[in-house]
Amino acid sequence: MFEIRIHGRGGQGVVTAAELLSIAAFIEGRHAQAFPSFGSERMGAPVVAYCRIADREIRLREPVLAPQALIVQDPTLLHQVDVFSGLKRDGYMLINTSRSFEELGIGAFVSELEAARLGTVPATELALEHVGRPVPNAALLGGFAAICGQVSIDAVCAAIDERFSGRVANSNAIAARRAYQHVLAEREAIHAQAD
Repeated sequence: MFEIRIHGRGGQGVVTAAELLSIAAFIEGRHAQAFPSFGSERMGAPVVAYCRIADREIRLREPVLAPQALIVQDPTLLHQVDVFSGLKRDGYMLINTSRSFEELGIGAFVSELEAARLGTVPATELALEHVGRPVPNAALLGGFAAICGQVSIDAVCAAIDERFSGRVANSNAIAARRAYQHVLAEREAIHAQAD
């Protein structure tokens, strides 16, 4: 079973991101579950959503405390909430930002993790450019598909098409594919530096 925790703020599509990820897994013939955890249910408040993906039925129902992957939709949470709690040393991490880990103030923390499993993507900028709204969830799922391969970019786009329609679906799918390409290029650069 592969467990993902998504951190963001109310209004950023955190819950929808987890749902889309589970739909993408279903599309690929896998089992999945997605559910949120709310604090104060207001716009801008910290929100956490969870997703599990497995090859057999999932009976577990509790929050994801030790995720294999972490998606951070809002980098302002990095120093306000313990987003890294339970992240495994060989875990994957994707942050919505165009800044470096050092600029974010987490350089020391990420130096202990595997560089090839870490990534950033300017998901909000991609959403603004293609969707017209600062909702980074679809773009981040495209980046997630690139960074860990638990779901394919085609499944992510199919999930977006299933959940939305028309221009909204098309623009979110474009943002997801652009984020996918961005993360792939970032990973290729990391591999080139290692060689």
